[in-house]
Amino acid sequence: MASTLQAFAFTMKFMFILMFMGEQATAAGIFRPSQWALAHATFYGDETASATMGGACGYGNLFQNGYGTDTAALSSTLFNNGYACGTCYQIKCYQSSACYKNVAFTTVTATNLCPPNWAQPSDNGGWCNPPRVHFDMAKPAFMKIAQWKAGIVPIMYRRVPCGRKGGIRFSFQGNGYWLLVYVMNVGGGGDISSMSVRGSRSGWISMSHNWGASYQAFATLAGQALSFRITSYTTRETIIAWNVAPSNWNVGLTYSTTVNFR
Repeated sequence: MASTLQAFAFTMKFMFILMFMGEQATAAGIFRPSQWALAHATFYGDETASATMGGACGYGNLFQNGYGTDTAALSSTLFNNGYACGTCYQIKCYQSSACYKNVAFTTVTATNLCPPNWAQPSDNGGWCNPPRVHFDMAKPAFMKIAQWKAGIVPIMYRRVPCGRKGGIRFSFQGNGYWLLVYVMNVGGGGDISSMSVRGSRSGWISMSHNWGASYQAFATLAGQALSFRITSYTTRETIIAWNVAPSNWNVGLTYSTTVNFR
């Protein structure tokens, strides 16, 4: 009986340690890959990926802002009203004669929305109609996993951490009374759930989600150095980027930081 109780106590202690380790991993805010799931993928634009510039996330020129051609537009089921902007996915072609057999997967960033097409059935043209999970990839990204002439292929996909070089970047629009900020180059989960701004002569001001990867504050912030507090949508980790922009900041400019999610 004593040995049984000791074994039970050891098992419970071990489970507690595992639970604690799991809580620590979550608390640390480190994003972990998800399980593989099934979906379909198409492509849009041509080999130059010029049609992918801009997009619903508001990243503008994807080449200049570090996203390149490895991007995708998400169906609204995945897009989540823009909260999925910046998320990263591994995609591999699955059980199709069009698949490149020697390619394990390619990795893309969500930069756009693939809107529903209610004029077409969901299984014949309306690929992004809810509740379908669908990736409309930039053509160069699609061509890494399958023959483009296939048009559409079954895939397996999973969320993965976004490996970004450098820190988060903030692109300013608006005016001295309304600040609109596009948040780019986000690592870790790649996504943002909430954001606040602090001027050098003010406290923290909560910003509202505008659309895509943009947040706004209706406040008089001209002439103040600006800091930002950002919370990840996936991991709930919060980081602060102090003194991102100097007091003479201006709209139309992008300000870089040294902080990022993991």
